[in-house]
Amino acid sequence: MTESATGTTPTQGSETREFSAEVGRLLDLVVHSLYSEREIFLRELVANAADATDRRRFEALTDGARALPEDAKIRINPEKDARLLTISDDGAGMSKEELVSNLGTIAKSGTRAFGQKLEDAKPEDRPNLIGQFGVGFYAAFMVADKVDVVSRRAGSDDAWRWTSDGKGSYTLEPATREKAGTDITLHIKEDADEFLDSWRLEAIIRKWSDHIAWPVTIIKDGKEEAANEGTALWRKPRSEITEDQLNEFYRHLTHNFDTPWDTLHWRAEGTIEFSALLFIPGSRPFEFAEQTRESRLRLHVRRMFITDEADILPTWLRFVQGVVDTEDLPLNVSREMLQATPVLARIRKAVTGKVMGELKTRAKDEEAYAAFWENFGPVLKEGMWDDPAHRTEVAALSRFRSSAVDGLTSLDAYISRMKPEQDAIYYLTGDNAETLAASPQIEGFKARGVEVLLLSDAVDSFWPERLGTYEGKALRNVAQGQTDLEKFGAPAESDAEKADMDTLVPALKTALGDTVSDIRATDRLVNSAMVLTAPEGGPDLQLQKLMQRSGQSLPSVTPVLELNPAHPIVHHLAALVKAGKPVDALAHILLDVASIQNGEAPKDVNAFSRRLMDYLAGGVETDSTAEPAKD
Repeated sequence: MTESATGTTPTQGSETREFSAEVGRLLDLVVHSLYSEREIFLRELVANAADATDRRRFEALTDGARALPEDAKIRINPEKDARLLTISDDGAGMSKEELVSNLGTIAKSGTRAFGQKLEDAKPEDRPNLIGQFGVGFYAAFMVADKVDVVSRRAGSDDAWRWTSDGKGSYTLEPATREKAGTDITLHIKEDADEFLDSWRLEAIIRKWSDHIAWPVTIIKDGKEEAANEGTALWRKPRSEITEDQLNEFYRHLTHNFDTPWDTLHWRAEGTIEFSALLFIPGSRPFEFAEQTRESRLRLHVRRMFITDEADILPTWLRFVQGVVDTEDLPLNVSREMLQATPVLARIRKAVTGKVMGELKTRAKDEEAYAAFWENFGPVLKEGMWDDPAHRTEVAALSRFRSSAVDGLTSLDAYISRMKPEQDAIYYLTGDNAETLAASPQIEGFKARGVEVLLLSDAVDSFWPERLGTYEGKALRNVAQGQTDLEKFGAPAESDAEKADMDTLVPALKTALGDTVSDIRATDRLVNSAMVLTAPEGGPDLQLQKLMQRSGQSLPSVTPVLELNPAHPIVHHLAALVKAGKPVDALAHILLDVASIQNGEAPKDVNAFSRRLMDYLAGGVETDSTAEPAKD
């Protein structure tokens, strides 16, 4: 029978399932677009086997029925006469449902994105996209016209066979396997004879997978021979490791295919001993923002993988990838025990301190550091919100866009440019720096030569309140409450005639009612007529927007409407009031335009549109009784 991969299936017997159209298209891309470096398939299958063995080792910590055999390894068996190549492991294995989930779909991180990247990439870059998008298994179809997978889940007696020719469907049927683990058998294509040669296979393993901790063997003339050195790279002295080995280990570990921006390799000795090999990626990983916030550094004990959930680094350093290996923990330590052990607490402190020290050193090269900041700055800034112990350190490492300089600047550099009478670091939050640079909120500051930091990441609406001050200077949001621009004198435009605000403000308050909490003249504006601000002590408008987008709510805060007394529009409104003419509709237009300036749609788009059309037609001044349009 044939059915979709998501449909209900019988529990016994053979069944055939169709790949989705998108998956079929991607299989075609993998097979044909990656043709130039087909050896990559073996790297991916061996890496998957190693991961499965690691997983079983971890599961066995809490379930003895899943214990690894003492001679656990990855075996590669080429059979020239039968044109078969089998990669076997003693890992966790897969149940029927896991076979469907793991092999019946491609690229959980986004099939459409993978396909686009593959089509756009240069031919020499295409093999590097496989692991990055989670499609490594399917590289097998570059050299095989059919693939059989027989797998038995550790702790289960049932085994299942998955078979496909990569042309639109796959079959599932019960199978037998003496022990838990997985056999992947490739029916090698006529033009791929080289991958049935044991010497060629060994050369590929040495090139791509020599660092795999599990033994990899190749069957030659009926005998198993070691194919990898199997050394833990992180335990070697740095002088014995080549740059190529480091880069390949980084790529295997992270599934990224760039080169790391920085590599940290050291051995700690003293009260605790551990080896560490850490990487800061050179580019932002695919869908990094959607990943969990926990650090995923791998914890090993005496070279054996234990867990990647030990939270060795704080969440705001989760972009750091790598391995920490210690002798000071028992091999059978559980995750619950890990969280309580003082040994791990000391390792965490030491590793965090090492990473922070490295960032401080690298930050001295502003150009190189800017590349890192563009990739991971928004994550690092979370430390100013999350971590009181490192808040000031993270602040010193942070970089920002500014109204006064091109590129990025630090808080220390900002302070060095402050005016003598300035006692605060001014900032404005929003959705992007370009929009903030043109915001009415900072016109008065720019006119007086006062620098404003332009903060456009989501976390920027939160951390300034927690940080509070930096080097004795308060952080102050220019869109919140009254400005203190009077201490900086008046800009050149200040000699312009001012409208009669004493007459205008009461009329506007009557017209707008409780849609605003206050209306007042301001010195923050130069070229704009009006701006919306948050009341003193209330959450700024950007924070309110962020909370609404995330489905959360803050106590309702009504904005303040501030007016530029020198602007022609404000003069026009004041003249209308003085002449006894209605300004209700114009007042609402003014408020709606201020909302648009702030990145928000008018509360009643239909009413705004009608009022604006009436004004353009010349009818607003005499239309004081019209009701707002209904949705």
